[in-house]
Formats: sequence, C-alpha cells, structure tokens
Amino acid sequence: MALNRIEKLIESYLEGETSVAEENELKVYFSSTDVAQHLKHYQPLFSYFTQAKEEQFSREILLPTKKENNVQMWSIAASVVVLLGVGTFMYVQNTKADDFVACSPEDSPELALEQTQKALALVSEHLNTGIKSVSYINEYEESKDRIFK
Repeated sequence: MALNRIEKLIESYLEGETSVAEENELKVYFSSTDVAQHLKHYQPLFSYFTQAKEEQFSREILLPTKKENNVQMWSIAASVVVLLGVGTFMYVQNTKADDFVACSPEDSPELALEQTQKALALVSEHLNTGIKSVSYINEYEESKDRIFK
C-alpha cells in the first residue's frame, strides 16, 4: 500500500501538484535504504535536494572599489562630451545647408549664380579636407618604405 502511495506521489510531484508535506514524505522515503528497485532512479534527485540544502557559499565577494567607480564616471562623462560635440557639429552643418535657396536661372540669374558659387565653395572645402587626409597616407607610405626596405 505504501509503495502505491509513493508511486502516486511521484506522479503528482512530476506534474507539480504536491504539497510541501508530500514532498517531505518523498524525501524521507528516498533517503532510506529500502527503496523499491524500480524507483531507485529517482533517489539521486531527492538526495540532491537534501545535499544542496547543506551547501554553504564560502568564496569572498569582491565589491567594486572607488577607483573602478571613477573610471566608470569618467567614461560616462567622455560619452556625454562626444555626444555634445557630434550634436554641435550636426547643428552647424544644418545651418550651412539653410544658406542655400532653391532657384532656377529663369527666376533670378544673379541668385542662381550666387547659390552656385556657394555650392562650389562648399564642395571645394570638403575636397580640400579629403586631400589633407590623403597626404597623411602618403607620409605613412614613405615611412613604411623606409622601415621595410
């Protein structure tokens, strides 16, 4: 009779329908030495819970030091500065774009000429920036050639 009860309790346990008292009854049964042969494969499960309850955490927990907090604060501050710099750059670039007015030569040839000169000056400015960047590559190539001859 007790074996039938244990089997029903195991089914209920696996379905998640047991009470705490019934789970304790299963733990007591599986911690004893007279476990039925066909139920022996459940024994490690219930012995684990008993063993795990007795375990203690013995490692030391290291809390972050003030130096680590300072590094974190500096990295946040640097991120804010970068975001402000990018935002300012984008604002300035957008105000330059507002200088241009859509027009056609038929409307006002003088205005069209002025807008074309502004556009060409802007293209020239960006082109000169690109050429300066390429000059650094030439210096790098020359240095590389000297080193790896």
